[in-house]
Parts: sequence; C-alpha cells; structure tokens
Amino acid sequence: MDTSKISKKWITIGILVLVVLIIYSSIRGSYNTLVTLEEAVEGQWAQVENVYQRRADLIPNLVNVVRGFAAHERETLEGVVEARSRATSVNIDPTNLTPEALQQFDQAQQGLSSALSRLMVVVERYPDIKANQNFLELQTQLEGTENRIANERRIFIELTRDYNTSIRRFPRNIYASMFGFERKPTFEARPGSELPPVIEF
Repeated sequence: MDTSKISKKWITIGILVLVVLIIYSSIRGSYNTLVTLEEAVEGQWAQVENVYQRRADLIPNLVNVVRGFAAHERETLEGVVEARSRATSVNIDPTNLTPEALQQFDQAQQGLSSALSRLMVVVERYPDIKANQNFLELQTQLEGTENRIANERRIFIELTRDYNTSIRRFPRNIYASMFGFERKPTFEARPGSELPPVIEF
C-alpha cells in the first residue's frame, strides 16, 4: 500500500476535522454570546418594570396625603388614580417584547407622569401640603424613583442596542437567523429624554 496515499488521506481527514471544529467553535461562541446578550436585555427589562412599579406603589400614599388637605380637588386626584391603574395594567413578557407592546407601556407611563405633574400644580396652591412631613418623605422617594427610572431606561436602551448590533454583524447574523434571534424594540427617544423627568414639588 502506498504510504503517500495514506498520508494524504489522513491529512485530508485532519483538515476536515479541523474545519468542523472551527465552525462548531464559531457557532457555539456566537450562540452563547447572543444568549447572554438577550438575557441581559430581558433582565434589564425586569429592572425597568421594577422601578416603574415602585413609582406606582408610592402614588396611593401621595394621593391620600393630598386628599387630606385638598379633598375638593377630586378630578385631579381621580385622574392620577386612573392613570396609575392604566399604567399598572400594561405588563409585558420580556421574552416577547414587541414594538407595539413597548409603545403601549411607554404611553401608559407617560400618562401617569402627566397626571402626576397636574397633581403637583394643585399642590402648589396648598402650602400646608408642602410642609407636611409625610408629603416631604414621599417627595424625596418619588424624586429618587424618577432618577432610577431614567437610569434603568438608559441601561435598557444601551443593552438593547448592543444586542441588536450583535445580531446584525457578520457572521453572527447568520447564526442569529438560524437560531431565531430577532431584533428587540427599545424606547423611542423623546426630546429631553437624556434628562431625568422633573416632578416639581
């Protein structure tokens, strides 16, 4: 038997095995990276919902304090309660984050922010409310929560951008398509969105 033919055969087999290992390693590495990036986006979405829920949890106490001093401002108080109800009724499964669902969530939260702003205009007319210790504590907590909301949204936007960029880059775009990784929506930038919302007390 010709030893040169045997050597060529083994060299060919060796090259094929090496190519298969390189392809496997590339696919495995890309897949694992995409999974990690997707999990980061979904985990951060949970953080975004968490800080919005914290804000929603503060609102009943805030409304009660204002009601104690300005019960006749019923329309404004009811507006805040209704906006809170709408905002907390919009829940999104982070594994199925669609642009429509995110837009609905964002609109509900913006509605709540607007209702809170209207409530703060009412508060301006009542110095006794602004001097109340419970109100002052709620003010501090709400301001801190608004800052956290802005921060968590920023992180979510950054992680989503990283994920979306990754699934579009070659050769990951091939693997992303093979394994069903799809583009994730993110918050649309609004004028002044780089700054945290300001709620005046």
